[in-house]
Amino acid sequence: MVPGVRIFSRFHVTGLENLSGQGPFVFAANHTSHLDTPFTLAALPATLRNRTVVAAAMDTFFLSFPKAVITTAVFNSIPIDRHKINRRSGDQAIDLIQQGWNLLIYPEGGRTTTGDLMEFKAGAAFMAERSSATVVPVFIDNIGAVAGRTYAKAERFISRPAARRPPVSISFGAPLRHHEGENLRRFNDRIRLGVEELATGSRTN
Repeated sequence: MVPGVRIFSRFHVTGLENLSGQGPFVFAANHTSHLDTPFTLAALPATLRNRTVVAAAMDTFFLSFPKAVITTAVFNSIPIDRHKINRRSGDQAIDLIQQGWNLLIYPEGGRTTTGDLMEFKAGAAFMAERSSATVVPVFIDNIGAVAGRTYAKAERFISRPAARRPPVSISFGAPLRHHEGENLRRFNDRIRLGVEELATGSRTN
């Protein structure tokens, strides 16, 4: 995936210094395009990428056996129910984190329909709290410019003409830990704020 990412975009990564602490990590990223996963994985150092699983929507990628096999084989994905709390899929993710695997998850629960950050579901906060993992906010900027008509959902991206090697940046934010006694709603709000701050900085730059 890494060569492909660099062929089809001008790829820039910031905040790698925030990945030097103790893992495992829950990477909580904004979600604009089906290309978010390969780009984010490509941005990770190989040592982390090789120990990262991806939370993929059960109702999109795991309803048919062929699609499930491809999704699992290519992206090391596990099924997550994005519409309700599913103990089985949640426990699987938590078990993997406790075994030392990192998790990439999209707290919005789906690709943005507006182009802006949507409300965060509490899955990332819940799994990090249960597994004592460190959350790293992630912001993926301008990914909608890469074949947006095919992979994005928001009108502002699907109406764009195709661009040749558009700039795409991946920013990793300061790590966040669950505070003792902190409720999940507050922790989830801090995670979303971390992604929002990265978005503001990325657009400023």
